[in-house]
Amino acid sequence: MSDGFDPLEPRLEVGTWISDAFDWFTDTFQPVLDVVDTVLEGAYDAVFDVLSAPPFLVMIALFAGIGWLVRSWRFAVVTVLGFYLIAAMDRWDGAMQTLSLVLVAAFIATAIAVPLGIWSARSQTVSNVLRPVLDFMQTMPAMVYLIPTLFAFGIGVVPGMISTVVFAMPPGVRFTELAIRQVDTEVVEAGQAFGSSPARILRQIQLPLALPTIMAGINQVIMLSLSMVVLAAMVGAAGLGLDVVSGLQSLSVARGVEAGLAVVVLAIYLDRVVSALADRAPVVRASRVRA
Repeated sequence: MSDGFDPLEPRLEVGTWISDAFDWFTDTFQPVLDVVDTVLEGAYDAVFDVLSAPPFLVMIALFAGIGWLVRSWRFAVVTVLGFYLIAAMDRWDGAMQTLSLVLVAAFIATAIAVPLGIWSARSQTVSNVLRPVLDFMQTMPAMVYLIPTLFAFGIGVVPGMISTVVFAMPPGVRFTELAIRQVDTEVVEAGQAFGSSPARILRQIQLPLALPTIMAGINQVIMLSLSMVVLAAMVGAAGLGLDVVSGLQSLSVARGVEAGLAVVVLAIYLDRVVSALADRAPVVRASRVRA
């Protein structure tokens, strides 16, 4: 058989091309990548220091207070029981590490996703360009994201965080675009009739009316960020994911289950808090559409 090109069995070196392009990118922008690494690691360390510095009972009381404020006293009681369970299983530090990673990653993903969603809602061209990109980001296996980020930033929390941002961002963009597009056109036209500028209509009409759906998108961003904690642990990110990986490697059912339960508690708490905030979305009054 000939070693030459066989038209019946074509072989495109797509992976090699992408690898070469990534090598060029990392070599060219290494100073920028170093700054990103420093900033993200610093943000993670700062959030973790805030969450881990007080005694765990103080933090449980704080989490319960937030739950009571945004939802109900019953949810506050459930919060106390859930977080005390985490502490009783000796998973408190891991839970705070995971929560720190999720909060930073979800904040970055939201800060990127919401403006992109608004831009997509206001421009069909942008929407058409972003749609296949978001499809690619959502359908690509999450573990694949770890390879280039690990190569660019090395072992640690930063590659896991960046992979989490990429993986979790698409729902935020899609929900924001959908929310803005679903705002009643008559309300927008009323604002235009009063002489309001497009920026003011966006700020005082569209965003308040779209907020519940946008918050649902943020909720999905947070849940997807939590789902990445185990994969992030594979590249050196500390937290509950590391306990799950260790339990898998040592075939320790107890360690894996305890870490999994702690992730469930965090997920339920964050889901209920974000949902409660969405329910408190302000109502747009007619007076607010005046210039």
